[in-house]
Order: sequence, then C-alpha cells, then structure tokens
Amino acid sequence: MSHLAKAREVFDIELAAIKAVRALLDESFDRAIEAVVAALKNRGKIVIVGIGKSGNVGHKIAATLTSTGSTAVILNSVDALHGDLGIINDGDVILALSYSGESEELLNLLPALKRFSVKIISLTGNVKSALARHSDVALNVKVQKEACPFNLAPTSSTTAMLVMGDALAMAILSARGFKQEDFAKYHPNGAIGRAMLLKVGDIMRSGNRNAVAAENLSIKEALFVMTQAKSGSLAVVNARGKLAGVFTDGDFRRHMAGDENLLGKPLKKVMTPKPICISENALAVEALKIFNERNIDDLIVVNAKNEPVGLVDSQDLPKLKIV
Repeated sequence: MSHLAKAREVFDIELAAIKAVRALLDESFDRAIEAVVAALKNRGKIVIVGIGKSGNVGHKIAATLTSTGSTAVILNSVDALHGDLGIINDGDVILALSYSGESEELLNLLPALKRFSVKIISLTGNVKSALARHSDVALNVKVQKEACPFNLAPTSSTTAMLVMGDALAMAILSARGFKQEDFAKYHPNGAIGRAMLLKVGDIMRSGNRNAVAAENLSIKEALFVMTQAKSGSLAVVNARGKLAGVFTDGDFRRHMAGDENLLGKPLKKVMTPKPICISENALAVEALKIFNERNIDDLIVVNAKNEPVGLVDSQDLPKLKIV
C-alpha cells in the first residue's frame, strides 16, 4: 500500500468512527449539557481529568471550553490525590475521560471526588465500565476499531473523544447564549479579537484613497481617478450621491477586448449595478466573512445614506492581522 493510500485509509476509518459515535448520541447528551450549564450558572467550573492520550484530548477540550466562555481546568489524576483536589469545589462538574473506563488512576480518584457535591460526566467507550457506572452521565464514544494496523495506538478513539468534546463545548456555548462579540473578551490579542473589536470604519480606505466617481464620468476619466487613489476598483454614484455600481480594473480589461471606443463611454454603461457593500458600522469580521464567501477583491463601504465612504481591500487584511 502506498503512503497516500494509507493516509486515505486512516481518514476513512476515523470518519466512520465519528459517524458511529454520532449515531450513539441520546438523551444522555442533553443531561450532560444541563448539568454543565447549571454548574456554570452557579459560578461553578468544569474540571477535566484523564490519563495518557485521553488526558491530552482533555487539554484541548478544556482550551475550547475556556475560549468560549465556559470555565474549565485540568486536574492531574495522580497529583489530585496529593493535594491538587483543592481545585475542586462543591457545585463543579467533573468531565472524566477514559476510553476503557477502567483506568486505575481515575478509579482511585472516584471515591475522593464523591466526597464533593459534584456531577461526574464521563466520556468512555465502555458504558458498562466502572467509570461509567459511577458517573452521573456517561457519554458513549465507542469506535469499531483504531486506525492503527495493530488496533492498539489510540487514533479513532481519541478522535471520537475530541469530537464529542467539541460537541459539548458548542452545545454549551449555544445554551448559554454566547455571542460572536463575546469572543473578543477572550481573544483580545489574536486575529479573532481584532476582527471582533474592530469595525469596518476602522480598517477601510477613505479620503483620497477611496475612488468614487459619478455614473456619467467617462471610462478614461474614471481610470485616472482609480490611479490617483491607487485602487483596483471604483464606487459609482448616481446624481444624488448614492451608490449605483462598481467598476474594477477587471471590468476594464474584459470590456476593452471587444470595444475600441470603451474609453469614451460613461461608467453607467459598463459598471456592475447593485454591488456587494457593507456598512461602516459593521464589525470587521463581517467583512472578512464576505471575502471568504464571495469571489471579490474589494468591498465598498457605505454609510446610513447608502453613500460610499470607504473601501476595504482584501490585500490590506493580512497587514491588519485579522485573517
């Protein structure tokens, strides 16, 4: 088998595993979400425990939960019995990760956890295991086989556990009413934070860098306006100064190929009417979304009167560090 074929086989096995775990979802998931939301509402937190590869997955789940507004911490299962149990408070939720559900370190920890008034949610591939039996909610992440050819190295099982963790985090996010703008609180220095905090008016090209021309202006004169602004596009306005269309250097090249008299024609004859635009008060992330969804290089910015007041050039986004 070639390396490429082996890679595809691994993808196929793990995709099948995720689909199988999805089919196992039941009302237990609802109960898990309700328990976590109730704990967080009462200022409790999510304490994640796991051993080995499951512990590594736990770190990622904790990071996702924390970054989406749900307080989560990692508790080392071994250190817990040597003083680290102090991290737990009554009202917390314990998220215990063990595919076998029989990890000795976790089972040794259960009696100590039970002394607290906490809910235990387990992610395990064995719902009849000791861990599952001693949990308030057990979420089944059983997979048919690992992607490992010896069926030994945790691969499909850790992927399934990770996806279940993501499902928990996103369901909790939704249940708690976490909004886009809330991301900015937890990502103030990252690209997400900048995109959430900045408005389009903060990043747009304006003034002499914003090419605007009347719809009756000739193509030749319009090209001069674009050159002065060092812009690849131009906002076209009607007699009332409202946005009527857009004209780009791409439009010029396409029309020039079949029209020798193009330079003397007015913009309204060749412009694209009703162009994609965005409000100056919109969040920068909304502009980013439009660039990702539409095949455009420039985005016209308008005010409340639908007058073009700026331009967002996709080439500027990397400099602004919001992509």
